[in-house]
Amino acid sequence: MKKLVLALLSAALIFGATARLAAADAAPKTVIHVVTVAFKEGTTPEQIQAALDGARNLTKTYPGIRRVWIKTLKVQNPRGTEVPRTHVIAMEFASEKALAEYADSDAQKKWYETYVPIRAQSSSFDVTN
Repeated sequence: MKKLVLALLSAALIFGATARLAAADAAPKTVIHVVTVAFKEGTTPEQIQAALDGARNLTKTYPGIRRVWIKTLKVQNPRGTEVPRTHVIAMEFASEKALAEYADSDAQKKWYETYVPIRAQSSSFDVTN
């Protein structure tokens, strides 16, 4: 009986620790930066791809960016949107500090050389836990 109680108590402790770890993973402290983009009229698919590739490569040039997503699956444009957004770029920053320090960084400036000249409009959203 003593062994059974000890085994059940051990299992409960392990389960509790595992649940806490899973909960911690469900609420990461990274920051997701989402940008919806409308490109200028006349922008070529090659120019757009170069801008998207530049965004994806930010993980190599700015250590505060962990992941970048560039494959747009869906964009919702509100009624009356003058210039519809067609693409989404999402970046995962290691922290709020990493996002703040990204502004005007050399990595951002380099990417902007390709991106800004073809961008008509964009909106960005930042979210964390």
